[in-house]
Amino acid sequence: MAAMAERRYFGTDGVRGVAGEHPMTGAFAFRLGVAAAEGLRRRGRERPKVVVGMDTRRSGPMLAHAVSAGLASRGADVTWLGVIPTPGVSYLARKLGCDAGVVVSASHNPFDDNGLKLFNQDGEKLSDALEEEIEALLDVAPEALPPVTGNAVGSATRYRTADGHYMQHLLSNAPYLDGLRVALDCANGAASQIAPKVFEKIGARLDVIHARPDGENINVGCGSTDPVSVRSRVVDHELDVGVTFDGDADRALLVDRKGRLVTGDHIMAICALTSGDEEVVATLMSNLGVERFLQARGVRMHRVQVGDRYVLEALRESGGIIGGETSGHMICLDRTTTGDGLISALQILAVMKETGRSLSELAAGMPKYPQKMLNVRLSRKMDPQSSSAIRDAVSKAEVELRDAGRVVLRASGTEPVIRVMVEGQDERQVLALAERLAEVVAAAAA
Repeated sequence: MAAMAERRYFGTDGVRGVAGEHPMTGAFAFRLGVAAAEGLRRRGRERPKVVVGMDTRRSGPMLAHAVSAGLASRGADVTWLGVIPTPGVSYLARKLGCDAGVVVSASHNPFDDNGLKLFNQDGEKLSDALEEEIEALLDVAPEALPPVTGNAVGSATRYRTADGHYMQHLLSNAPYLDGLRVALDCANGAASQIAPKVFEKIGARLDVIHARPDGENINVGCGSTDPVSVRSRVVDHELDVGVTFDGDADRALLVDRKGRLVTGDHIMAICALTSGDEEVVATLMSNLGVERFLQARGVRMHRVQVGDRYVLEALRESGGIIGGETSGHMICLDRTTTGDGLISALQILAVMKETGRSLSELAAGMPKYPQKMLNVRLSRKMDPQSSSAIRDAVSKAEVELRDAGRVVLRASGTEPVIRVMVEGQDERQVLALAERLAEVVAAAAA
């Protein structure tokens, strides 16, 4: 599978940066809206229909209204969704017959970051070709494009029932929980309103935390990137299960009644084994222990580069259904076309109800090999494969690990950083090799 071409703005999941600094300014968001609408018009959508949603960051309205203005200025009719999970935008783009969807969110990043990501008419991430076309159009000043005037200027309306269609979609894929005791950590993000409503409707006894967003507390000491509080909540209150989302609710992790974290890899394995699927799609970062656990049970794990767009592409090519990332970003292709934390959590809860087994029992015996990730910040972007010193160091590390581990070096798509990941059965060896490789990478780039 070909790697994504070098980009100035688009990374593996849209455009991200510090809000108020380039490129996350209102002016850039306006230009991106112009470029996106123009790209759609050039592909035959004379009056594109676009839905726009956001998470709970303070900078969200500024960027959302700016991108909406850019879209409308090039003839797009915009439907404003307000605060809604990213997968809700994906679903509504498809459900409402739109040509695109735009989400203003930086997902699990700190509140002062923000981002802009786009979906196509099928609720999928844009193709590399269309992203490249939009990047090229960003170089064209809006006033240099053919004028759009009068009736050709787009409209902007508000979707009055922002949780209507998406809420029904979630409920149609939910089990009745019949008093199951559930802790919900909403990360003070986009799940804060809709997740408690869904779980109440399906009969959960809820303990909801981190569901009071103030524009700055998204992902702060909470959510899937910091699950300490939800783990404590489950244990201290003797609950059956915990569910924790990230800021835009496109991923979820679970906690069993003993406070143990159930990762995206384990969620994927549980779904595959209970549904009888013989293949799953994961990324380079998925745990080797889980891969070998599945392999021993007749389930093959295909690996692709990081990014749910590549997971989806591989699922389409293979005819598979289940794929995802260790972070909890899961795709259940019979239900979604992008990662959806609510859907993936509901699938696991459905398995618990159908089998009568606890989450601990479902995840029992699934190993998780120690894994160490180090980010090596460089003065310039570089391909780690371009350095013979790095290649030699990786080869030596792989010899030491033998068949009991892996080494992955990956260049960030948005910043001059090389991510060094080492995984194996011996935690001390993993840590030592990761630190050694990080030193080699830093020296090679000096």
